[in-house]
Amino acid sequence: MDNKDIKKQQGFKNLNDTMLKALKVVNFISGSSLEEEDLKRHRRVMERAGRLAAPKNDINIRPVTVNGIKCEAVSPELAHNPNYAVLYAHGGGYVTGKLDYARILASKFALATGFTTYSINYRLAPEHPYPAALNDCMAVWDHLVEKTYAPDHIFIAGDSAGGNLALCLTQKLLSENRPVPRGLLLFSPWTDMTGTATSYEIYKEKDPILTKDYVLGAAKAYIGDNKDPKDPAFSPLFGQFNGLPPVFIMAGRNEILLDDSVRLKDRITEEGGRAVLDIDENGWHVYQQMPLPLAAQAMKRLAAYVTQEIRENNL
Repeated sequence: MDNKDIKKQQGFKNLNDTMLKALKVVNFISGSSLEEEDLKRHRRVMERAGRLAAPKNDINIRPVTVNGIKCEAVSPELAHNPNYAVLYAHGGGYVTGKLDYARILASKFALATGFTTYSINYRLAPEHPYPAALNDCMAVWDHLVEKTYAPDHIFIAGDSAGGNLALCLTQKLLSENRPVPRGLLLFSPWTDMTGTATSYEIYKEKDPILTKDYVLGAAKAYIGDNKDPKDPAFSPLFGQFNGLPPVFIMAGRNEILLDDSVRLKDRITEEGGRAVLDIDENGWHVYQQMPLPLAAQAMKRLAAYVTQEIRENNL
């Protein structure tokens, strides 16, 4: 590497550090509480962000209701493959996020894969704690399997708490000896609610999105005071991996939940499963949401993975 390349790389690193600091200053999650008024404000801001940031071109959006659960079917206008689908569970710590917010990544999944992506307006804690969100997602899964798609033609996707939900749903299917999805597509999945990973300390100054206090508060809101956060029902890292379908995991180097992704990949491979872990050295928690080249490049890598998975393991 010559001096010009070194200076260019250093310049990008400085720019990225500046961006992380700026995000940390303006971020509406980091450091906020789960008190009623803060939570209401947080939810409003997330929905407003979704309306502003979601791709608006080259997609079709269709409302869908399953057993009273509102969903959206997002499909690309071009290069649409109707034979496959993505079932997408949004993030937000199980306490925030509705369809407007979910539309950001639902649209990106649809455009990247060419598949119709179904996002779910699952019930939120603390008003609706565990297992409300899991039951809602299972109802939509059952609807898609019974009415439209074979299980092996559905990918389940999720970011952050939605990644937790995607894993818990799949492990529940395994425990009931039911068919599982074709694969899992997870962005910065929250796999361990104990909050004991070393990455909480290593990256606490860099993470522009999350704080440990917020994560543990969201866990408490979701599972309650008297539940063990290590229970696989809440922390799928400690759950069943035998029979798990292939998993594609994306994470950012600069996030306190990094170990949740690293240890998930390790657990899957230890059990003989297939997992790919993509860590972006300049990324942060669910950086794929942002309208930045970094996010666009990540979605291209995801598209390549899905294409290869279908081509090499075509059923």
